[in-house]
This record gives sequence, structure tokens and C-alpha cells, in this order.
Amino acid sequence: MSAVDLNPRPGVNLTPKMPSTLGRRSKESKPSSSLLNRTWTIPLLLTTPFLLLYALNPTPSNPIHPFIFLSYKLPSSPQNGLYNKGPLDILFVIFYTIFLTFIRNFFMSEILLPSSRHFRISSPGKQLRFAENTYTALYIILFSGPIGIYLMYSTPGLWYFCIKGIYSSYPQQVHSGVFKTYYLIQAAFWLQQVVVMVLGLEARRKDFNQLIGHHFVTVLLIALSYRFHFGFLGLAVYLSHDISDFFLCVAKSLNYMESGLQGYAFGVCVLVWIYLRHWINGRILWSMLPGGEFETVGPEYKMDWEREMFKGPVANAVTFGLLGCLQGLNLFWLWCLGRAGYKFLFLGVAKDDRSGDEDEGEGEGEDVQVTGRVVKRRSGRVRC
Repeated sequence: MSAVDLNPRPGVNLTPKMPSTLGRRSKESKPSSSLLNRTWTIPLLLTTPFLLLYALNPTPSNPIHPFIFLSYKLPSSPQNGLYNKGPLDILFVIFYTIFLTFIRNFFMSEILLPSSRHFRISSPGKQLRFAENTYTALYIILFSGPIGIYLMYSTPGLWYFCIKGIYSSYPQQVHSGVFKTYYLIQAAFWLQQVVVMVLGLEARRKDFNQLIGHHFVTVLLIALSYRFHFGFLGLAVYLSHDISDFFLCVAKSLNYMESGLQGYAFGVCVLVWIYLRHWINGRILWSMLPGGEFETVGPEYKMDWEREMFKGPVANAVTFGLLGCLQGLNLFWLWCLGRAGYKFLFLGVAKDDRSGDEDEGEGEGEDVQVTGRVVKRRSGRVRC
């Protein structure tokens, strides 16, 4: 057929063949993910109906009220705002577990991951770790740290990690609104951490088994200390872990940013870790040994269900066992910190060994999980 033949023979297709690259580009031009694929969408959809239903009748008589607000306010203390405890507190924890899941996933996906690229963190694995650690640091510095310190400072006899003060005022059957809110939100935060790990919403680390064990023990300690009126003991454990976690997360985030301050931050982190997680928690464990403050300070050392008095041998043994498990895990992580410090000082390697191979598998087009959804890596970045 000649070049000017306008009547081709039957069966001959003159339709121009599109380059294969155009087909790929048309697919890539589509949005990488819709709102329905964002991991913060589901918790948002779960919490929004509660807020809308409560808005229809914003009074304590609304069945939605215990999900959003504290329950069991004592009528005899309208000014002081004291609260008792009860089963409805579980609804409060469940709602805020879902709500904190939304907050975490939204901040990580929409704010912290883009911020990681602003700080020139090119590795997708490091971008994820930066987002995870920065979120935890922000939660502690904006909520759990300041409020926990305020509660310890404002509670008579409790400052500063006063062991006798923890037991002398036992049982802590009622709490102020601030204390109860703090304690239950902390419970929701740690329960949310368990959910994140069980559902695989966080990139798996080498110490996954130790971390999930730590979270389960922590949630169990929170539940038991709240139910059996050891709130002041729980506050001390909360603070000792939160403050040390803050310095650890800051040090790791600076490491991912390749900041010149990472060495100093890591040194402070190790010192704070040893002091709070081993010295302070060691003193708490020591107080539970025979003849310690758990046995000798406060009310009679026996269990009385009728009077809601549980400071006896059973509570002592259970609490010592659970805190001992945490101490064992903290010693394991102290060893990890020591190993990382040795590599940093003598080998010039700044890496969190627990986070796995953060730079592994950065090939073009490979998949990576970002806060629970699979997206594509392109040019060493995570597409949100």
C-alpha cells in the first residue's frame, strides 16, 4: 500500500498505536488514593455519628453522653467536681480509643509524613519512623506530660515520686475531673497503641514481640490500678515512662533528620531513661518487697471487698509481677540503647537497630505500608 493510498485493504488497521508509556501515565495521573482509602477515614466515620447524635440532645440524659463525657459525678461535690468509677467508664475509653486512632492516622498521613519530606528525609522507612516518633513526642509534650506533672505536683504528699504518698492516701476511690480524664485518656492511648500494632497499622519492628508484650502489660496495669484504686501508683508509672519516651522519640526523630543535635539528644535520652525507668521504677518495685511501703504505709495490709480495700498480699504480688515484667523489658531496651550508643560513638553509625532495615527495598514501584494503607514508592518517597 502506497503512502497516499486512502482506501486501505480490508483488515488493515491504520489506528495509530499509542506508546505504552502514555497508558502508564494515564494511570499514574489518577489520585493515588481517595479519602475512603485513608486510614483515618474509618475512625472518623465511627466517631462522627456519636457527636451528631449527642448534638441532638446535649444533656447527661442522652445515651451518648458517657461515650464523650465523664460519668459518675458525685452530687455532693458540684464545686470540686469529684467523680466515682463504674462500668460506663469503659464506654469513654472505647470512644477515645477510636478518636485517638483518627488523630494519630490523620496527623501522620496528612501532616507528619509531608513534613518529613520537608526535612529532606528521603527514605520511605525513615519517613514512617519520623512520623510515628514525632506523633508520640507531640502527644506527650502537649497532653500527658504537662497534665501528669501538674497532677503529681498539685496532689498533697505525692510530689516528687513520693513513695509513701502513693500508699498513705490509699484507696483512691474518687478522683477530680482532671485526674479521671487524664487516667482514662491515657488508657485509651495505650489501648489504641495495642490496636495499631495488632492491626498492622504501624511498620513492624525487630522487637515487635517485646513491644506488644509491653503494651498488653501496660493496659492490664492501667485497668487493674484503676479498678482497685491504685491511681496514684499508676500516675507515677505513667510519668516515668512518658517522660523517658519523649526524650527517646525526640532523639530518634533528630536522627532521621540527620540533625547535628542527635548525639546530644541521645545522651540525654539514655540518662533520663536510666533515671526514670530504672531508678524511679526500681524504687517502686523495692517498696513492694516484704516490709516495704506497700505493706507498712497506709491502711491495714489486707483485702476487704466490702470496703473496697485491696492493698493486700494478692494486689502486692500481682502489681510486683506486672511491674517486674515492664522492668525486664526496659532492661532489654536499655541494652539496645547501649548498643546503639556504642555504634554511634565508636563506629559512627547512627541507627535505631529496633526499627529494622529502614532503607531496605527502596526500588521503583515497590509497595510500602503507610499507617495501614499500601501506597507506591516513587523516587524514594511515599505518596500519600
